[in-house]
Amino acid sequence: MVKYGMTPAQALRSVTVSGADLLGLADQIGTVEPGKLADLVAMQGNPLSDIKTLESINFVMKEGVVFKRPAQP
Repeated sequence: MVKYGMTPAQALRSVTVSGADLLGLADQIGTVEPGKLADLVAMQGNPLSDIKTLESINFVMKEGVVFKRPAQP
């Protein structure tokens, strides 16, 4: 999406807040708030400055469980 003109912030919003809204699930997902379901990703760097940081995810947290990528040789 950034490649075709969106800012990183717009692209991230489209796959979180806007996606949840379109699915009719904004009361359950889409933002990090108390009472909402949240699967999170962690990366080094700021995707708002460089969207390509999302290409190297350090870990995913799904339903409170952390999943890390195995170390690469």
